[in-house]
Amino acid sequence: MQKKYYCSLSSPIGSLFICQNDDSLSSLSCTQPNDKDERIYEITPLLKESCRQLEEYFKGERKSFSLPISFPATPFKKRVYEELSKIPYGRTVTYKELASMAGSPNAARAVGSAMASNPIMIILPCHRVLGSDGSLTGYAYGTQKKEYLLNLEKSHM
Repeated sequence: MQKKYYCSLSSPIGSLFICQNDDSLSSLSCTQPNDKDERIYEITPLLKESCRQLEEYFKGERKSFSLPISFPATPFKKRVYEELSKIPYGRTVTYKELASMAGSPNAARAVGSAMASNPIMIILPCHRVLGSDGSLTGYAYGTQKKEYLLNLEKSHM
């Protein structure tokens, strides 16, 4: 049986909820987990390390994460998330550029859909993906949070 844990973390963009399945992170979001009743609220070593790395990120001390992640995704989404994880700290790309990076240059809308269902915000940095005109479109948690994250990274470049 799969072991499921979660914890919360106060951050400059509000409460973050971090979920762990077995030995990897399965979710990081601004909303409580849907399966909260099936999870144990416990600060496991992995969740503690996740909180530490996120706190460092918000202080501008961490530019990348070294945490195990695992979640179900289609092959297309896996390619998109893999390319998304390669976008450097403080840099941005457009949905169209990310589609090309993932090997599907005409799939900008599908990339947008993948970004909207990204289960691990910040660590998989969907906030670094912009509209073709540079606008802060399509962030699941609102453009204010996206703008905050981009400005945070820009200020620590």
